[in-house]
Amino acid sequence: MLAVFLLIPFLLIRFPLLSHFGKNALSRAAYFAPVQGKEKIAYIIYQLSNLSLFITPFLLEIKFDFSVFFYAGIAIYLLGLALCAISMRDFARPDANGMNTKGLYRYSRNPMYVAYFVCFLGIAFLTKSMIFFLILVIFQTTAHWIIHSEERWCLEKFGKSYQDYQDRVRRYI
Repeated sequence: MLAVFLLIPFLLIRFPLLSHFGKNALSRAAYFAPVQGKEKIAYIIYQLSNLSLFITPFLLEIKFDFSVFFYAGIAIYLLGLALCAISMRDFARPDANGMNTKGLYRYSRNPMYVAYFVCFLGIAFLTKSMIFFLILVIFQTTAHWIIHSEERWCLEKFGKSYQDYQDRVRRYI
């Protein structure tokens, strides 16, 4: 089976489900905070690696060999989908000032990025593709730079409320 079929549940969660949870959630999730300096290069690499994560599965097959990689891949992929759905629900329901601090956001300031990584890591295991895994590592590394720009933007927008949130909650896990 082609790995591209694993993207269908992810995309259904990422777009229609997110839209279902909140009318402005999709546009909020699509917003990228302004980048500066080296973040501009990271942003370009981030977008290219993101595109690669969605094109490469057209070329990869899932290995139904029932190995440790297969079972680990299924578990990791399903965990990633669950985290993605929960983080979408939580993202779509910000508090009155527009911040997300409830649900998974109590434990991670970036649960959607964590969920994406987990989901795509499951695909890497299922396909046993080192190339896909390396693209994922590049994606996650550049996402870290994007997160820095988002945090700077959140500090400007929310001020002390966001600083207090940063002090309480880890960036990832």
